[in-house]
Amino acid sequence: MNKRAGIGFYIFLIIFVFLVMFPFIWVFLTSIKPVGEIFTSFKWFTTNPTTESYEAAVTNRPLLRYMLNSFVVSTVTTILAVGCAAFASYAVTRLPIKGKGLFLGVILAASMFPQVAVISPIFNIVTELGLRNSYTGLVIPYMTISLPLSIWILSTFFQKIPFELEESAKLDGASPFQTFRKIILPLATPGIFTTAILVFIAAWNEYLFALTINSDDVWRTVPVGISMYQSEYSVPWGDISAATVIVTIPIVILVLIFQRRIVSGLTSGSVKE
Repeated sequence: MNKRAGIGFYIFLIIFVFLVMFPFIWVFLTSIKPVGEIFTSFKWFTTNPTTESYEAAVTNRPLLRYMLNSFVVSTVTTILAVGCAAFASYAVTRLPIKGKGLFLGVILAASMFPQVAVISPIFNIVTELGLRNSYTGLVIPYMTISLPLSIWILSTFFQKIPFELEESAKLDGASPFQTFRKIILPLATPGIFTTAILVFIAAWNEYLFALTINSDDVWRTVPVGISMYQSEYSVPWGDISAATVIVTIPIVILVLIFQRRIVSGLTSGSVKE
């Protein structure tokens, strides 16, 4: 009975993974089909696989430039957001400050604001500062999205760290900053990595701000750049599929490199010791 249950579990797991991966599998199979076959056949596999869509995706549009823009903006946003959120979360959760609950409530409310509600004032501010078509012009609005989320997530990790460790450090004469740097920060490393990955992916996939603020093709990010592949009279699905596969690879590699820290951060504190 246990053997049957084990077999059934693995069958269910295979089906579940297949359903989750199906969109990416279909996009990949489409990307290696000849252009004419994409519109004339709905077969899964092609008998004449080709890389012409990948060559067209890189040559017809500056895809590598789009990827560079996304990488720079996402990296800077992640460093600034997680760095500021770490200090703010430590102050809110570990220091004797009045109104902590109200502050976290405001942070949560700010993270729920739709982008459409704030795009107009942010666009006006960026335009007045002369930051359109630049990395800084995107980092500023991205911070408005990622910083509240980072503070809220990191606060939950900091709250799980025993206060006895902090009290021992104070008895030894450590300042609040020394306690944060030498005790709290190392223990919260899994949570920081998890938050950084979430912020990076959110910034990499963001579309509305990137479309509105950076209108110059040289400064466009990946989501906006891929949407520009289509023309008024045709949609090059082969190029779009190939570009989608190419820009997905860095995210997959990033998650695989830090998968242990991500899992450790997601499961941190789930088991009571």
